[in-house]
Amino acid sequence: MSVISHSSDLMRARRFPEGFLWGTGTSSYQIEGAVTADGRGRSIWDVYAHTRGNVFRGDNGDIACDSYNRLQDDLRIIKDLGVGAYRFSVAWSRVQPTGSGAVNQAGLDYYRRLAEQLRENGVQPVVTVYHWDLPQALEDQGGWANRDTAQRMAELALILGAELGDQVSMWITINEPLQTVHQGYRTGTHAPGLCDDALAAAANHHILLGHGLVLQALRQTTGAGTVIGPTMDPDPYVALDAESEAVAETLDAEFNLVYLDPVLRQRYPESARPEMLPPEALIRDGDMELIGAPIDFLGVNYYRPHHIRRGDWSDLRIGEEPVPGFPGFVHYQAPEQERTVMDWPVVPASLRDLLGRLHAYTDGLPLYITENGCAADDYVSPGGTIDDYERIAYIHGHLDAAADAIADGVNLAGYFHWSLMDNFEWSHGYRRRFGLHYVEFETGRRVPKRSAGFYGNVARTGTLPSWEETFPLDGPMPSASTTPAAV
Repeated sequence: MSVISHSSDLMRARRFPEGFLWGTGTSSYQIEGAVTADGRGRSIWDVYAHTRGNVFRGDNGDIACDSYNRLQDDLRIIKDLGVGAYRFSVAWSRVQPTGSGAVNQAGLDYYRRLAEQLRENGVQPVVTVYHWDLPQALEDQGGWANRDTAQRMAELALILGAELGDQVSMWITINEPLQTVHQGYRTGTHAPGLCDDALAAAANHHILLGHGLVLQALRQTTGAGTVIGPTMDPDPYVALDAESEAVAETLDAEFNLVYLDPVLRQRYPESARPEMLPPEALIRDGDMELIGAPIDFLGVNYYRPHHIRRGDWSDLRIGEEPVPGFPGFVHYQAPEQERTVMDWPVVPASLRDLLGRLHAYTDGLPLYITENGCAADDYVSPGGTIDDYERIAYIHGHLDAAADAIADGVNLAGYFHWSLMDNFEWSHGYRRRFGLHYVEFETGRRVPKRSAGFYGNVARTGTLPSWEETFPLDGPMPSASTTPAAV
């Protein structure tokens, strides 16, 4: 384990503000399993994961963590973890098997039970309406390239708001629309697995329109005090030389501002290339006002920055990868750069910078870190523990950066660690473990990792201990003793 560089004084503990919301999260297809139970319909991920070559080792989410059938186990580990909030998403095809029409009451009842029992345990439910698992029946009609899909998601939101509005006071409309559009419709590395720039451009506009319509629907069906916003994943693009500044600015526009600007400025960015923007013919009167209606917060998923510099594509050096569409420019990671098993650089300081930028860009709107975490090669030791000290170091570094941002004046209102437990990690299958709890996928057994004990203590006390307290030169390392036994 290497020491992550911090911008603050590592010798002191950091106290977070009163009312700061500590949470963790999951998404439906990644954990629920039970893909044919109680009337659930097929989603695009059911089809994509069962298509040969799409997912590592042919893994799929048919069982995943079996959370649909192990609800009480998961409620127990959430409660015992000590967090104040749990973020989960709704499987659209569990509520409406074909994405429209009659409600599947058994599916809706599952989310009702989850929300009610979270509240009974003193945990705030935070619901994501759309986290990537579109009903396959809607994809068969064009998916997000079809404007009608946005209207269908608004109908889903009306159902959810009416059923869960008395239990849920924090809603996330959409999760990472960039990944739905770019990986789903442009590169084909996520469901539905298409590679079509025109479809991607249309999906870009329609998923944002879906956000606006869901926002409107939830405003109609939920009560006073409810807060609603989207979650974005605006990775920083950093130029390492003067020649790369224009490229980094364009990439920022095409991967970040193309989603942020419509929601926060009611416009698409001028600095993006035309082929990366929705065509004017798709944008109807009133669309931008609907997309850009006031939100209550912005969710921020942060994992890594991207560093751009000049580079010869015909003679790539160690740490270089081409920037698609920009010959002569490369993504660069220094060989000595600490990184996770996903090969993502570990740069907590970029989180501080990003939060500062978003604070200014949103005019001080509350920000929530709705995802942050790392994959690691976790395993059960001979003594039965999962000693994931790398994850503890990662959490410590990023919470330290978050505390720095708050000290800078950023209106950061909460932090959700990704994720509660190991799960189906999309095209990576089950080989990438992000969880605070280890999942033995053959049996479904959950085992708390050392990081669960560490993060749970931070969440309960609102205090990030100093680096020396976390990793003493002499004495016990962070323990999972405050978490429950395996279930």
